[in-house]
Amino acid sequence: MIKFLDLQQINLQHHTEIEAKLLQVFQSGWYLMGQELASFEANLSHYIGVKHTIGVANGLDALRLILRAYIELGVMNPGDEILVPSNTYIASILAISDNGLIPVLIEPDIDTYNINLTHIEEKISAKTKGILIVHLYGRVIFSQKLKDLSEKYNLKIIEDNAQAIGAEWNGIKTGNLGHAAGFSFYPGKNLGAIGDAGAVTTNDDTLAATIRALANYGSNQKYLNIYKGLNSRLDEMQAAVLNVKLKYLDHENTLRRKIAKRYISEIKSPEIVVPEYPEHEKEHVWHLFVIRTSDRNALQSYLTDNKIQTLIHYPVAPHKQQAYKEWNELSYPLSEKIHAEVLSLPISPVMDDEQINMIIRTINTF
Repeated sequence: MIKFLDLQQINLQHHTEIEAKLLQVFQSGWYLMGQELASFEANLSHYIGVKHTIGVANGLDALRLILRAYIELGVMNPGDEILVPSNTYIASILAISDNGLIPVLIEPDIDTYNINLTHIEEKISAKTKGILIVHLYGRVIFSQKLKDLSEKYNLKIIEDNAQAIGAEWNGIKTGNLGHAAGFSFYPGKNLGAIGDAGAVTTNDDTLAATIRALANYGSNQKYLNIYKGLNSRLDEMQAAVLNVKLKYLDHENTLRRKIAKRYISEIKSPEIVVPEYPEHEKEHVWHLFVIRTSDRNALQSYLTDNKIQTLIHYPVAPHKQQAYKEWNELSYPLSEKIHAEVLSLPISPVMDDEQINMIIRTINTF
């Protein structure tokens, strides 16, 4: 069986360094808010090109904390609107509603699966205070027009960078395109921890200090609480692992691009729509390689029968989830089409040519 993602092999590539670091942290007796976290925050800031990185417990918390900080700073208020793609993992939307803000859904571009930037201005109202963009599947979504709109209407651009670490737009890395960005280091990400982990990046000194306090029980000094905060910290073990793996991220993203290029050029089935390979290849890090077909169940079963594991990202659109039952009768036809047809193929830096050949050959005989 070709695994969808062989996490064991991905991590074992670096086992000597990772095991040494884990032992070092274990023996140190210091497991939270220590040197490994400080080192990772500095290293990620340098990699992304930003002033501040704040390690947090997971990607959802990263987005929640950004919005919560803007509320604490008076930039946003409960009841304000945040524009967000209708085609995304539900966490992007949960972060908004969790803060008492109102998600306003915008349909995707069917060719990139990312939010359609041409529809943003028509959705802006007097209550709109931010745009949460999602670099879905690893492809960056940004433009000068988006930046101009944010300045024209005084809107905050927040990046959901859970899937696109290492991607670039005009030489600027995702995580440094907007006013703040949330990262997930869930184990299956291109930069994955060995448990839940996340981070926020920003160049805004005040926002960074607010998020850092909010994530630590609302405290900026021990036992003195300036906010009604929460507990969301990146622990030393996860920071140590991420510090090791960050060094190899660009190389592993390059390997993903090579696989994606082969899939796009060699998958020839008329039943299958393959994604675009962007003109500027650094705009995509191929966290997921997502194809579309009107007969997804049959294709997935066929691949399973041929010992190729696939996943669906994501089978149910956010507006059709029970959690947002107030939206269930709304129509977002492009999102619904995407969620009904997408299938994610294996793509990872530890795949070999034989596996890639088998996947292409099997799909072409479907």
